[in-house]
Amino acid sequence: MAERLKEEILHREKLVDIVAGPDAYRDLPRLLAVAESGQQAANVLLSLDETYADILPVQTSMGGTTAFVSIMRGCDNMCSYCIVPFTRGRERSRPIASILQEVRMLSDQGVKEVTLLGQNVNSFRDMSEVQFQSAAAPVLSRGFSTVYKAKPGGLRFAHLLDQVSRIDPEMRIRFTSPHPKDFPDEVLQLIQERHNICKQLHLPAQSGSTRVLEAMRRGYTREAYLELVHHVRESIPGVSLSSDFIAGFCGETEEDHQQTMSLLREVRYNVGFLFAYSMRQKTRAYHRLQDDVPADVKQRRLEELITVFREEAARANEAMVGQNQLVLVEGPSKRSPSELCGRNDGNIKVIFPDAETEDAAGCEAPGRAQPGDYVLVKVTSASSQTLKGALLCRTTLSRSAAPR
Repeated sequence: MAERLKEEILHREKLVDIVAGPDAYRDLPRLLAVAESGQQAANVLLSLDETYADILPVQTSMGGTTAFVSIMRGCDNMCSYCIVPFTRGRERSRPIASILQEVRMLSDQGVKEVTLLGQNVNSFRDMSEVQFQSAAAPVLSRGFSTVYKAKPGGLRFAHLLDQVSRIDPEMRIRFTSPHPKDFPDEVLQLIQERHNICKQLHLPAQSGSTRVLEAMRRGYTREAYLELVHHVRESIPGVSLSSDFIAGFCGETEEDHQQTMSLLREVRYNVGFLFAYSMRQKTRAYHRLQDDVPADVKQRRLEELITVFREEAARANEAMVGQNQLVLVEGPSKRSPSELCGRNDGNIKVIFPDAETEDAAGCEAPGRAQPGDYVLVKVTSASSQTLKGALLCRTTLSRSAAPR
C-alpha cells in the first residue's frame, strides 16, 4: 500500500511526513532526519534480501499457547491473480539458525504450537551456509511446473522442518502456506514419522478446472493435483487437508465451476477458504485478462462452493465421531463459559466440557485442563467446522504418540 499510494499520501493529501514500506525499517533514522529538516521523506522499495532475521518478536502475553514464526518473505510463482510478488517482492528465506533461535525462545516461554509462515513456505531455501550453496535444485511434484527456473543450492524446507521438530518434543509444528508443487517425498515422510509435526496439510487448489488453472498460471492440471492428493493420503494415513478456492475467475464458465464443485466432492477437505475473485492492479490478470464474470454470478458460485464444501467437510469430520482426539487446550469456548476449546492435530476446533479429568492409565494426574495442556477428548458429534466431545484426561504429546 505504501508503494501504491505514496504520491497521493505525500503530495495530494499532505497528511504525513514519512512514508515507509515494510522493508525500509533500517532506513528509518535517515527518514526521520529528513523529516526533522522540514521535508517529506519516502522509502517504499522492496528489498531483494531483507528477511528480518535479526528481529525477534516480543511476546506480550506469556500465557499464549500458540505462535507464528515467519521463515521467508515474498513469492516467485507469479500466479496471474496474485498481488503478493508486487507487494512483498521475490522469495528470500531467513537463515535456519535465526529460525531455530526464535523457536527455542518460544519453547522456553511455554508455547506449545508453532506455525511456520511464508507465502510459499515449502520452497524455503537458506543460502547462508557456504557448504550447501552448490546443492542441486529440487525436483517438483510430478506433473507440476513453474514460470521460473528452479534455483539450485541452499538448505531446503525438509531440513528446516527436521531441525525445528527436534527442538521440543512437546511442541506441535505446523506450516502454511505451501504451494502444491513443492512436496518432495522427504517432507511427506518427515510429517508421517514425527509425532509433533501435525498430520495436516494445506493444498491450495484455487480451481478444479484445468483450463482455469492454466489462466491462473498455477503450473498444474486437475489430474496432477488429484494425483498429489492421493500420494499425500497414501504417505500420511489420516492426514487432514485444507485448501483455497477462487470463485468466478476471469473467463470461468459454468462447466469450469462444476469441475471445481466436483473436486471439492472428490477430495473432501476438512477445512476450506473460499472467496469470490477480486481483480488486483499490477497482476498479470489485470493487464492480460478480462474480469468478465458478473458480480452476482460470482456470489452465486461462491455460495454453491461453500455449500458443497460444508457438506463434504461434515462427512469428513463425522468419521471422527467415537474416536479419541488429542487436543491442545486454547481457552474457554466463546459460546459457553462452561466449555473449553482447542484444536486437534488436523487443526479442527474441538469443544468439550470444562470439567475434572479422569484418572486413567497413561494420563496425567486428574485435574482441570488449562490453556497449554494436551487432553484426550472422545468425539461425540461433528459439524463442518467443529467437533464436540467428552473430556477424558490430560496427557502429553509424546505420551499420546507412544504405541499402546
